[in-house]
Amino acid sequence: MSLDIISPAARPAPDELVPSRYALKIGEIDVLVISDGVLPIPAKTLAHNVDAGVRSAWLEDEFLSPDMIDWPLNVVLVRSGGRTILVDAGLGADPNLHLPQAGRLVQRLEAAGIDLASVTDVVLTHMHMDHIGGLLVDGIREQLRPDLRIHVAAAELKFWESPDFSRAVMPQGFPDALRRAAKQFVKDYRNNLRPFEEEYEVAPGVIVRRTGGHTPGHSIVRLASGADRLTFAGDLVFQVGFDHPDWHNGFEHDPEESAHVRIKLMRELAATREPLVATHLPFPSICHVAVVGDHFRCVPVVWDY
Repeated sequence: MSLDIISPAARPAPDELVPSRYALKIGEIDVLVISDGVLPIPAKTLAHNVDAGVRSAWLEDEFLSPDMIDWPLNVVLVRSGGRTILVDAGLGADPNLHLPQAGRLVQRLEAAGIDLASVTDVVLTHMHMDHIGGLLVDGIREQLRPDLRIHVAAAELKFWESPDFSRAVMPQGFPDALRRAAKQFVKDYRNNLRPFEEEYEVAPGVIVRRTGGHTPGHSIVRLASGADRLTFAGDLVFQVGFDHPDWHNGFEHDPEESAHVRIKLMRELAATREPLVATHLPFPSICHVAVVGDHFRCVPVVWDY
């Protein structure tokens, strides 16, 4: 484990009862996985293309409620080649959704001794509000560098000009909140946006690649340094996606394509044994992927102290 990314003066916030950040080293690249809290959502959002009884049985086997679940939110901070890169920006605070357990990124960066002004780049896996909202919190934009570079797929920006939610099955209130957040984000950060087409190297060994599926411009971030590798998969992989990679999440804008991309990525990670981090896996979410017949198994990485 590397603590180089954390300021020696950093101290846990007074209300932190559990760890909210986890540091590791990928070759010469420093990585910090940060919990943005948990987002309560209706359990049926996990899979809308299966019978309710089948879904409830899986939830019971996982010791999860068949009604509401707490969806983890993770972001990643990366340091490579003199650049400090925030991969996704958490939920922020939408007053119309009443989500008090989420949107903790800014406080937890502060607790880790990370100055917002030190962030040189932001990579957005996509523009759902739980990935951009942290930069919409009042007063945050003024703390960021004026030359901040925000990397996002051009297809994602195009999609949010007139988003089509016809194949998504989201909880009430979320479609309007997503539109509102994306519109505000583009307005506030237009001059900082650095669109890419398919792939872009943000810093040495830090490559963002468009996958599509979850949203048209959904992207993943691959880290590589020496013999070490790590993939941040954004919203391609959910907890249920190991047992049932073909189940459709309610936030997916192209469910069939999402399942296709998810299965392809997980088979690749199983073959290479490369560790995985994803937004909505239980913190710190670092795991390996194993193939079990026609589905997968999440193998948690042992914490390194």
